[in-house]
Amino acid sequence: MTGTAATESTEFESIYKLKVTIVPTNKPMIRKDESDVVFRATTGKWRAVVVEISRMHKTGRPVLVGTTSVEQSDVLAQQLQEAGIPHEVLNAKPENVEREAEIVAQSGRLGAVTIATNMAGRGTDIILGGNAEFMARLKLREMLMPRVVKPTEGVFVSVKKPPPKKTWKVNENLFPCQLSNEKTKLAEEAVQLAVQTWGLRSLSELEAEERLSYCCEKGPAQDEVIAKLRDAFLEIVKEFKVYTEEERKQVVSAGGLHVVGTERHESRRIDNQLRGRSGRQGDPGSSRFFLSLEDNIFRIFGGDRIQGLMRAFRVEDLPIESKMLTKALDEAQRKVENYFFDIRKQLFEFDEVLNSQRDRVYKERRRALESDDLQSLVIEFAELTMDDILEANIGSDAPKESWDFEKLIAKLQQYCYFLDDLTPDLLRSKCSSYEELQDYLRLCGREAYLQKRDIVEKQAPGLMKEAERFLILSNIDRLWKEHLQALKFVQQAVGLRGYAQRDPLIEYKLEGYNLFLDMMAQIRRNVIYSIYQFQPVMVKKDEQQTQNEKSGKIGRSKNDPDPVVVAKSS
Repeated sequence: MTGTAATESTEFESIYKLKVTIVPTNKPMIRKDESDVVFRATTGKWRAVVVEISRMHKTGRPVLVGTTSVEQSDVLAQQLQEAGIPHEVLNAKPENVEREAEIVAQSGRLGAVTIATNMAGRGTDIILGGNAEFMARLKLREMLMPRVVKPTEGVFVSVKKPPPKKTWKVNENLFPCQLSNEKTKLAEEAVQLAVQTWGLRSLSELEAEERLSYCCEKGPAQDEVIAKLRDAFLEIVKEFKVYTEEERKQVVSAGGLHVVGTERHESRRIDNQLRGRSGRQGDPGSSRFFLSLEDNIFRIFGGDRIQGLMRAFRVEDLPIESKMLTKALDEAQRKVENYFFDIRKQLFEFDEVLNSQRDRVYKERRRALESDDLQSLVIEFAELTMDDILEANIGSDAPKESWDFEKLIAKLQQYCYFLDDLTPDLLRSKCSSYEELQDYLRLCGREAYLQKRDIVEKQAPGLMKEAERFLILSNIDRLWKEHLQALKFVQQAVGLRGYAQRDPLIEYKLEGYNLFLDMMAQIRRNVIYSIYQFQPVMVKKDEQQTQNEKSGKIGRSKNDPDPVVVAKSS
């Protein structure tokens, strides 16, 4: 569920096969979205933004200003400071991030001015008149935390500039009123009880924050300390609400929260997110965007039409109003949306190739993890490996007269020493066609595996199953990581094939598929080769630790407790 998916409904349906349904608002939306104000140059735009903020500030309306970067927020903050307008800045700087909740809590108060970047404060509800519950929590936190949180200990990164000592002190201007003596005494008694019960400076900051959050919830509390703190919190909320409700009435009568946008974003969805901070739950509000023809979005994607308009208009400080201009700006924003949509769509299509392969690999890995008996899987690996060796050394299309049995047998015996009894005469006598030869070699592969399994199980019952699991998982993990790296290189390279009139996506699918088949074949060949060459050895107890470090312990015999069976695979 999201509040801004309507503008992206086409993308949701075309890529993710999801339909977007618009749910009506809980209360009628009465926000006024005023028409954009466009200037030729950025200097005129910023002057107009400061004038707009000043005008709204004088009427007592809270103002939220959205910027597209930290640099822009700092520039605007400097201009507001020069104009003598009190304000708060909410961006990615550490000193502002720590106060994010505090800034948002008071951004709906009478005459408040808040500058925020795109990401900061998203998803928060700006309550007109101020958030009494959050301010009460801050007040209780200010009194409780210094007395129950133990001092931080650690190594300073810089000796010249140690980190500032945390005091949890909140600016008194945040609170709507000075807390009465009665409520202050009630809170002090609750804090004193918490200190006596929990201990003086005995909790970590995380533990204290968790307990404070529980204190600020509604509902019954079994713990005496939590109940006492909760009572104090609710009393502070009542006192603050008297003032915040009165302030809310003043803000509503003034027109509610006014949102100022300083630039069109690359998507209308983000513009709507900014506008949506105002006019929530039936509250009054308004929004207006101040734009410049020199903004990045129009400078890069505007095309010749906007460049011509920039040459036509000479005055920087006068707003430009033109249907043709509005149409050109909307067209530029649509170009940006389509540009990024195409990028996301292409990335999704490329990722779908990898995703299908990932599903297959994880399915095989899950099978190896959860299966109680891997014998059928290993037999399948043995048969397919025999097929691979046969195809590589003879080939299904080769005439029988050209079959090189010596070469085939040498390769088979290289894989499995159980096939030492194979001879060219034996294969000629038993196999008159390629299909018969294939079936016979599959039978040899199965019998060799079963023979190996019997030998290992006699030495250590249950060892073969664990060895098979270990070999399958280790080969899948190692080769899958190598495959991901190879696919990354392929994705980087196929883009150049567009110059040869080839579709990079199709080329990526073909090469990715071939690489995947090679990886799966290599997994089963490595596994079956390791199983054929697997040699359990007997070591004494005093050698156990050293041997395990070198080769890895997999199992031991239940019948002989003194020696330990350790897996070795050549």
